Amino acid sequence: MTVAQRTHHPYIVVRNHIQGGEPTIRGTRVAVRSVVQYILRQGMAPEALIKEFPQLSLAALYDALSFYYDHRPLVDKLLREQTEGAWRR
Repeated sequence: MTVAQRTHHPYIVVRNHIQGGEPTIRGTRVAVRSVVQYILRQGMAPEALIKEFPQLSLAALYDALSFYYDHRPLVDKLLREQTEGAWRR
């Protein structure tokens, strides 16, 4: 039996002064939840997303997705909080 090791996410940072402390891609204001929304929920190809946001790299996008899978409950909570219904409450 092997023991899982904690994954290092070099492209992801959490800073209180950026996006309210949400996980974001280093050097940008792009939240991990936004990457998840575009790629996993809306089906946008990563290559198309970097055309819309040229400050991003494919490596950063894939690290954001990896971060999501490592911290799914947190990011899913952030996604739920950003829905229109949550804003109306």
